Amino acid sequence: MFVNLFNLEMPNPKEIDEALSQKFVSKEKFAEDIEQIVLNSNMNYIDAIVQYCEDNEIEIESVGKLISKPLKEKIRFVATELNYMKKTSKGKLPL
Repeated sequence: MFVNLFNLEMPNPKEIDEALSQKFVSKEKFAEDIEQIVLNSNMNYIDAIVQYCEDNEIEIESVGKLISKPLKEKIRFVATELNYMKKTSKGKLPL
């Protein structure tokens, strides 16, 4: 079977960007999705991230690279409120 490679239509750049954004998650998209989960549910940021990972079949260990600084601060606040961290702790979150 012969395939004519010269007559193939190239997808336009917008279609490529859309396909890539659906396949890969950026820090900005991840933060927006987590904020939406928190706003639309009664979850805190930690629970929202766990739920997001379960829904999107992402390993929880791999999201550390996707967490922005503002989101990290919100997670730190939740962790101290739930007594996962001391309020005066200078410890680092494992992210």
